Amino acid sequence: MQSRPVYRKWRGSVYKLVWRELVAYLVLFYSINFIYRFALNANQREIFERIRMYFNQKTEAIPMSFVLGFYVSLVVKRWWEQYKLLPWPDTLALFLNAGIPGGDERQRLMRRNIVRYAVLAYVITLQRVSLRVKKRFPTWQHVVDSGELVS
Repeated sequence: MQSRPVYRKWRGSVYKLVWRELVAYLVLFYSINFIYRFALNANQREIFERIRMYFNQKTEAIPMSFVLGFYVSLVVKRWWEQYKLLPWPDTLALFLNAGIPGGDERQRLMRRNIVRYAVLAYVITLQRVSLRVKKRFPTWQHVVDSGELVS
């Protein structure tokens, strides 16, 4: 039985995203803790405690839940704006149906080819941005096999 490589556990992990900041925070925290416990005398500890209490009072002035709510609403708003900017082939197909009317074979093939090219351009664009699309279409042959691109 083969064991999975360690790096696979990190893929998509929150710890992978924040480990540097966590290490920096821990180094800073333990440095301050070490200095407070072993390097400061009683008078300096008193001054340090006053500074700590001052900052503690100032952090209570702005409630953390308000800041967090504001941040989340900002992130969701930005995500929604990006989502709305995605080009949808459905809209193009509706405009083509109105712009190239008719039911005969020539108009139908014209609309179909334009939508096919638009979907192909969409797939090529998303290959560079989205990991899922890159996994679905890793090579041009996969695009040809799906029917999006005719060789």
